[in-house]
Amino acid sequence: MKSLFLLLKVISRLGIGNVARVLAYRTLLRMHVHPVLKLVATLPPGPYFAMLSGRAAPAGLVASQAWRDSGLWFSAHSFFLDGPPDWHANPFRLGVRAESEARWDSIPDFISELGDIKAVWEGSRFGWAIPIAQRAALGETSELGRLNKWLEDWARNNPAYYGVNWKCGQEASIRVMHLAAAALILGVHRTPLPALRELIAAHLARIAPTIGYAIGQANNHGTSEAAALFIGGSWVGGREGANWAATGRRWLEDRARRLIGSDGTFSQYSPIYHRVMLDTYALAEIWRRSLNLPVFSDILHERLRAATVWLQAMMIEESGDVPNIGANDGSRLLPLTDTDYRDFRPSLQLAATLFLGARIVDAPGPWDQPLYWFGVDRPNSTLPPPRSVTLDDGGFHILRIGTAMAVLRYPRFRFRPSQADALHLDLWSGGRNILRDAGSFSYASEEGAWFTGTSAHNTAEFDGRDQMPRLGRFLFGAWLKAYGVASVREDGRRSVAAAAGYRDAWRAHHHRQVTLRSDGLECTDRLGGNARKAVLRWRLAPGHWRLSGSVLTDGKVSLCVCADRPLALRLTQAPDSRYYFQREDVPVLEVEATLPATLTTHVEF
Repeated sequence: MKSLFLLLKVISRLGIGNVARVLAYRTLLRMHVHPVLKLVATLPPGPYFAMLSGRAAPAGLVASQAWRDSGLWFSAHSFFLDGPPDWHANPFRLGVRAESEARWDSIPDFISELGDIKAVWEGSRFGWAIPIAQRAALGETSELGRLNKWLEDWARNNPAYYGVNWKCGQEASIRVMHLAAAALILGVHRTPLPALRELIAAHLARIAPTIGYAIGQANNHGTSEAAALFIGGSWVGGREGANWAATGRRWLEDRARRLIGSDGTFSQYSPIYHRVMLDTYALAEIWRRSLNLPVFSDILHERLRAATVWLQAMMIEESGDVPNIGANDGSRLLPLTDTDYRDFRPSLQLAATLFLGARIVDAPGPWDQPLYWFGVDRPNSTLPPPRSVTLDDGGFHILRIGTAMAVLRYPRFRFRPSQADALHLDLWSGGRNILRDAGSFSYASEEGAWFTGTSAHNTAEFDGRDQMPRLGRFLFGAWLKAYGVASVREDGRRSVAAAAGYRDAWRAHHHRQVTLRSDGLECTDRLGGNARKAVLRWRLAPGHWRLSGSVLTDGKVSLCVCADRPLALRLTQAPDSRYYFQREDVPVLEVEATLPATLTTHVEF
């Protein structure tokens, strides 16, 4: 009965309209009467791309070398290829293949023998089309043949609406966007070959009938599918294309207004998904400009400007990296450079140029390549460096002083939380992530569930339980509410501080006060309420850490914990995943205390 109450309460928070869209989609599919099930199409054999004769590539372009001799899964895992990928194989589980002949709606969402379905979908996202098109544009004519060969092979082995690669409308949308990016790179976006038009139309026909489900998710599914309809519809033309484009434009506007807060926070509370959203809108804007289509609304541009500044506030200038907070599924929509997956500068340079008319990074570098490949002029002005700020729409305090940055995550859940990470604290100094988040690792594996729980974050865990009860694979109940929020405040150039707290459904409470200096940090945690004990965890950067009494050090950084009652400290290890499907163990300091208790952690660097 309690679980039912929690579920009903979550439904009200998700939004009745959103829940109704999802239920209608699933019910109609189950009854086999959904309009999407009536689709029939034959994918054309190609060719899909041809070079424009006499077109010379502008100076300064550098092609990515990804997907030349090996496939690149989740921007981190290389697999040897001597031809097109096996579109239905999970390369992380040799000999295991997904369903390729059954209609997509008859294939289960989760198949234990297959493993994480994203490992199969990754090759069919067509991310490889971008570097292959780049190399073709720079004169490697054999790469154009390879691009067409791979697309022909995919079409032959993935007949329209059959097999696992047609299951998800967002996956189809990502294919459309990658094909559009390849066309822009090759300069053929205005004159698509008939086979490419047909291929795009078959995808849009799959996306359009189920976009209500995507909108009901209130996340990047809606922005991706809207962008694909807008881009693809204006590409294929005709009455049907115009309708698709109009639908896509309407939902792009709606999603920007509803899912991006006035301070720039996106609904998924994740820098990785934030980048996916920004890249999606950047590509839609580039496409709009390239075809001289009507401009988007002022409110869309206002929200995208705020979203760009939000991500800049999270970025570490030395590397372009960001805190590994929130879900991290390995997505990188516009892989135009060989920079690391965790380098956000190429995406931010593009978004800032398009939506703010300024650069994020002043010095020339590989982050400028997206501008060059998409024919966008490099602006003359540069945005000022980010400062300390409270982003209350999504619950983030960002503290900056010198080369140090701390991010305190607190619960402001207008949208579904994906992780039980309230009051997680990330700490960086000189580009080094000293105190870090565990990431995600995998959405569909047994071990992946641990990464979303409280023990995977730098916060307190009461009585060995998560901060919120789990109601499903991707759903928490009893969403936390913040109290005692104190916005960022600066004390001249000496320090910057902020605070926040929460009470959970079991009536335990945690309040955290953080003060950052250029050479250290102080964190005070007040723990109490209906709980017997708490374990405070500090997840550390890899290194040779040594614990002596209450002091932990690696020779460069020292951490000391004191309290108003006896503590039990132990140095252990736990998984850390900075790239999807990749993990390593990192040192973790666990501090156990009976309650109530006040703990103060001092970090010196």
